[in-house]
Amino acid sequence: MFSPQEVLPQSIAKGAAKVKLPLLTKLILGFFGGALIALGFLADVRVAGALADYGGLGTVLGAGVFPLGLIVILLMGGELVTGNMMLVSLATYDHKIKVGDFLMNLLVISLMNFVGAVCVAFFLGHFTGLTHTGAFRTTLITMAQGKVAMPFWQSLVSGIGCNWLVGIAVWLATAAKDGTGKILGIWFPIMAFVAIGFQHSVANCFLIPAAIFEGAVTWSQFFMNIIPVYLGNVLGGAGLVGALYYLAYKKK
Repeated sequence: MFSPQEVLPQSIAKGAAKVKLPLLTKLILGFFGGALIALGFLADVRVAGALADYGGLGTVLGAGVFPLGLIVILLMGGELVTGNMMLVSLATYDHKIKVGDFLMNLLVISLMNFVGAVCVAFFLGHFTGLTHTGAFRTTLITMAQGKVAMPFWQSLVSGIGCNWLVGIAVWLATAAKDGTGKILGIWFPIMAFVAIGFQHSVANCFLIPAAIFEGAVTWSQFFMNIIPVYLGNVLGGAGLVGALYYLAYKKK
């Protein structure tokens, strides 16, 4: 693996490169990013629903399949706003890009992540019936209602904890020198945040709309959830990982 001192300049360069991508590339890869996270969550719902009678086993094994999305994004290509909160913020701190570039990148990728996640929720979840019947529907609704029931400040802090772990996963994937190392570096932090129950804004763009399509949650509840979770994700990725690692390892 690369050392942290070696990972930092690589991450800064990656963050700057993300801003310079053509708009069409950002739109396509942003859609893929949201869709892939949603597919990981759909797998989580299916596994947890199938094992609903076995207590915590379903939660653990469901969390174990969720990292599929970020693994594919980081190895095959994709734009995920929660990862960019860390990588692009580093390029901002190092004055490689402007603050406006950072904010515009978050806006574009966030919108396309939302579109990708909602498309999976409707077409691959609801329309196909994979989230529409039996234990799978019950599991989905229970998860979604648990998210929207959390008060503003708890949601914000949960979002911080989530993107702290996502930022660590992206950092470890950059540090690893081969595919196996990258997969393992991504797998465990992501599995941990899902098993703990932290809130991820893009994952919620799948989960809560999927429950809306099943008639169990409302769009107003979605927006009341996504605001604090998104802000928490920014603080976790750009703050706890991006800012603190930059301060720790950047030579003055």
